[in-house]
Amino acid sequence: MTRETLGSRLGFILISAGCAIGIGNVWRFPWLAGQYGGAWFVLVYAVFLVLLGLPVMTMEFAMGRAARTSPILMYRNVGHPGWSWHGVMSFAGCTLLMMYYTTVAGWMFSYFWMAARGSLAGMDAPAAGAAFGKLLGDPVWQIVPMGLVVAAGFGVLAIGLRGGLERVTKWMMLGLLGLMAALAAHSVSLKGAGEGVKYFLVPNAANVAAHGGWGRLVVEAMNQAFFTLSLGIGSMAIFGSYIGRDRALAGESVRVTALDTVVALAAGFIVIPACFAFAVEPGAGPGLLFVTLPAVFGGMPGGRFWGALFFLFMSFAAFSTVLAVFENILACFRDLTGLSRRAAAAICAVILFVLSLPCSLGWSELSGFHPFGPDSGVLDLEDFVVSNLLLPIGSLAYVVFCTRRIAVFRKYKPGWGWGWRAFREEANRGEGLKVPDSWLFRFYIGVVLPIVIAALLVIGLVDKFHLLDKLR
Repeated sequence: MTRETLGSRLGFILISAGCAIGIGNVWRFPWLAGQYGGAWFVLVYAVFLVLLGLPVMTMEFAMGRAARTSPILMYRNVGHPGWSWHGVMSFAGCTLLMMYYTTVAGWMFSYFWMAARGSLAGMDAPAAGAAFGKLLGDPVWQIVPMGLVVAAGFGVLAIGLRGGLERVTKWMMLGLLGLMAALAAHSVSLKGAGEGVKYFLVPNAANVAAHGGWGRLVVEAMNQAFFTLSLGIGSMAIFGSYIGRDRALAGESVRVTALDTVVALAAGFIVIPACFAFAVEPGAGPGLLFVTLPAVFGGMPGGRFWGALFFLFMSFAAFSTVLAVFENILACFRDLTGLSRRAAAAICAVILFVLSLPCSLGWSELSGFHPFGPDSGVLDLEDFVVSNLLLPIGSLAYVVFCTRRIAVFRKYKPGWGWGWRAFREEANRGEGLKVPDSWLFRFYIGVVLPIVIAALLVIGLVDKFHLLDKLR
């Protein structure tokens, strides 16, 4: 099977950024910034994005480009079959991520439709909350939008890598950036929005102290910086396999991360000033998107228009991630079966639709399933496995594999890690920013970074299961 390639460097950057730019940027980032003191959170987040995100992203790109295949066969192709467990985990992780992300993406399109029709007009927060609860409890309104997202995503990919994924993502990302600029400009121009801009841009230690202190801020900023890029499950490695060796990969990682950060900051300028303009708590939590903001748009002059634009913006952000991760799933499936792109896309669409049903039915037929207590459901379980287990474990695997030559399974003689030299050789091919070889940088990447990622894994488990409280 001839290896497909992307048509341009711009396509690679926009598709990779589209994978990173998702609901976490435009939903979770603003309310976390609202909870943890605005500018202080933004500054700490940016530092950890550079320290954590950039190295792992560069490693994913390098592995993909060296292997020229999907994650499922990546380690075999670079001569290290002892690490193939991580390729299998990556395939499973991307699939599990889409088993609930497609449902959430369906919510975005549903709310765009509701806003465009004027269904959100005049709603206050209780009415918006009731509308969201009704949406969750209706199996039809959960399954149909999810099914449309699955069909549309694999339908685009069936067209081809360049003619489908690359072309659609380019236009969608340009549309997303245009919507983002228009929404941010409108939000900061609202009466009273100046206080929101100040809250977002001016550091305020009092706000940090009021929401758990500096330790909590650092942990949340570290988590957001790490998980916003969806690293560890091969979602970036696949696009590394589609590009040439004319550009060094550290510089490409910087560009993708910068674009991801711009969208996250713009989301803050859209959400936080609007919250201040309408006297809404900007740290309201996950309900901010589906309860608080619909109430804001419902009471805003021209709210039907601006609400529709906002949820179209959210839909583009969600669908860009869907397309990118679907491509990873499709590529793995094709490498395993040898099927054509169209045949594999049709089969994957059916399989993923079926696998996504438990999440879609999690608030109706499966509403009695509570894995983490009375307020949890199927989505919480699937998200926990991906975010708290597979992403950090996968990222730790990349770091260890790319910095050390250690035996993983003794029965495999080539089961030694790739090593620092091989990683740098691949990452530094071509023009652009290089991975340095100083002892200090190598110590950080090879020693400090694995410890930090392992700490994030432990912190996530401790927080989820309240382990410290149980020990007291």
